[in-house]
Amino acid sequence: MSVAVVERARWRDVFGHAEFRALFLAGVLSVAGDQLARVALSVLVFDRTSSAGLTALTYALTYVPDLLFGPLLAGFADRYPRRTVMIVTDVARAILVAGMAIQALPLFVVILLLVALQAFGSPFNAARGATLPAVLPGDHYVLGKAANDMVVQFSQVLGFGFGGAVVVAVGTSGGLLLDAATFVLSALLITFGVRRRPAPASGTDAPPASYLKDLTSGIALVARTPKLRTLVLLATIAGFYVTVEGLAVPYAHEIGYGPTTAGVLLAASPAGCVLGMWLITLWSPERRLRLLGPLAVAACVPLAFCALQPGPAVTFCLWALSGAASAYHLPTSAAFVQAVPDHQRGKAFGVAGTALKGSQGLGILLVGLLAGPFGASGALAVMGVVGALLAAAAGGAWARARRIDDHSGE
Repeated sequence: MSVAVVERARWRDVFGHAEFRALFLAGVLSVAGDQLARVALSVLVFDRTSSAGLTALTYALTYVPDLLFGPLLAGFADRYPRRTVMIVTDVARAILVAGMAIQALPLFVVILLLVALQAFGSPFNAARGATLPAVLPGDHYVLGKAANDMVVQFSQVLGFGFGGAVVVAVGTSGGLLLDAATFVLSALLITFGVRRRPAPASGTDAPPASYLKDLTSGIALVARTPKLRTLVLLATIAGFYVTVEGLAVPYAHEIGYGPTTAGVLLAASPAGCVLGMWLITLWSPERRLRLLGPLAVAACVPLAFCALQPGPAVTFCLWALSGAASAYHLPTSAAFVQAVPDHQRGKAFGVAGTALKGSQGLGILLVGLLAGPFGASGALAVMGVVGALLAAAAGGAWARARRIDDHSGE
């Protein structure tokens, strides 16, 4: 089947939906606080260990739960009312982050809490992602997804850009407590701003009987659909260009700067992504889909220049260019969700989320290992070159899948 947009929506139509505004603001709070926590934890680990590899490893652990439990946990978004799933997981994450703020905790315990925190993110993200098409039908969804993703990236700019300064001002524990507060506010927004809906699979609140069936059906859906497979493949290219997040603190140290500069550099990619997504919304749907492959390549190429160890200003520009090109994830996500039936969206999101987060976690883990022999700058350059080559191959697979899909639709 081919993805087509018949009627173009307007921004004011999208923001006219009260439920979308609640989901929108909840996303801003959750993401900004989460990025603040990432900066705080990166600084905490680097201060305690002075190890670039361990810093990247800790960051990579934020993706492990999605890799191990993503499809199964995301299935809760199809078993239970999605509003309830979002509220419960927000409250649970607030409690976990507050626990991480206890200074006396050993680093190992903090890391365990971090893994548990991210595990609750899988059902939350699946429930929120599956609710959005129900709130915004048709092209309203595409534009709403763009608005949501742009603000999520802007929230990352705030969380990363001010994260270093906040950690310097209030310490790592203070930063984590601020993160806990954002999860509480997000839960309140969803409680009072999103209406109740029954569980989508059965039309009631009763969960399905088999958890294993949820796991296998989501994987089978993606595996048997060529377009979904290639969209997931393109999404996994993020595992290469996201590596700047895992080595930002060691990279800043390598070029002679500290946590505040690292926070500013971390803001470059999401800042570029905001601009890139805005530009993509000006394109026709056909052009968006046609350029997925080239944009994936362009998201990786700037990292190769990190080998030259440029100063903060040039590095910021390079990472911002990478972020702008990474905006290809917007039409990728929109095409994916529109190709999946509502009652299977939670499971499908779980599979796609596992592939995405798994690639990101493995990418950051790999770049951390490479940072030992090559340094932070050399490791990022290697990931940029390899990522560009694989993105070119993924782009070719996407072009072939589109031709097959168009031919079958004739």
